[in-house]
Amino acid sequence: MPRAGLTTDQVVAAAAALADEIGFNAITLAELADRLGVKPPALYKHVDSLADLQHRIAALAMSEFGDAAGDALQGKAGLDALTALFAALRSYVERHPGRYSATIGAQFHGEDDPLFIAGLRMITSIRAVLSGYGIKPDDLDHAIRTLRCTLHGFAVLQAVDGFQWSNDPDESFTWMIKFADAGLRATGGQPTIPGRATSGSPRRPDAAQSPPPLQRK
Repeated sequence: MPRAGLTTDQVVAAAAALADEIGFNAITLAELADRLGVKPPALYKHVDSLADLQHRIAALAMSEFGDAAGDALQGKAGLDALTALFAALRSYVERHPGRYSATIGAQFHGEDDPLFIAGLRMITSIRAVLSGYGIKPDDLDHAIRTLRCTLHGFAVLQAVDGFQWSNDPDESFTWMIKFADAGLRATGGQPTIPGRATSGSPRRPDAAQSPPPLQRK
């Protein structure tokens, strides 16, 4: 039965859920229309094309992750903030692997693009974490990219069941956070604290005036 009063937000949310279910690259407008109970032409009242829909999914995912990271970082600094950031992304990718894939390589279109706005908020959160380590301004871009690559690699590999060795991925995750913490402390000229453990068990769990392009982070 056709859906009455369908909104653009509902269309994008349904597409994001479908991406998590069947994979981002498997989404088609015909598949989405069938899921929503409408004819494919009805979707063009809400999106311009499949590419436009994919872009909107990326913006939604980046916004959701920004919310999750912001909540996780509230009141934390240093290692506690780093642990919270890593755990937030790991948890988000595990729950939403399809829509997260939409953010990989997504290009924003101007500073009023929701993807740019959400991405800038995410970068600002990462910079806030790094501020607790005394990272120099000239090193911020490199530190942000390093953290993103580390987080992305672990989370995506886990999402596709890439850890098939005997060691517990949770233990590797904790080790990775300690490794990143030690590296950031060394880069920021802070003393490393031997044997310091992360707070709890992170299971499934001042932005620059002219920020560099998000897609290049």
